[in-house]
Amino acid sequence: MKVYNKLVRDKIPEIIKVDGRECDIKIVSGDEKYKFLEAKLQEEVNEFLEDKNLEELADIMEVLFGLAESLGYSEEDLLKARDKKFKERGGFKEGIVLKSTK
Repeated sequence: MKVYNKLVRDKIPEIIKVDGRECDIKIVSGDEKYKFLEAKLQEEVNEFLEDKNLEELADIMEVLFGLAESLGYSEEDLLKARDKKFKERGGFKEGIVLKSTK
């Protein structure tokens, strides 16, 4: 038996069962869910830093949507906040590094 004790995508238990295996799950909510989401964010960021691929970026985005929902915001709210900040302060496309101010 392999122990994971980590947050997984909603369809993972179904996928495991279709594969002919069994799994033990627990449903979390509130503060406990939020803590699992934070740990998942760290896991996904680390995986992206190692693999640098689009799928890992998509996983990070999905976790961000989950964190937003846990804080009472929708995916749309998060995207609107991103757009607002982008319009006010820009993005990171130009690669500007602020070295100092005077």
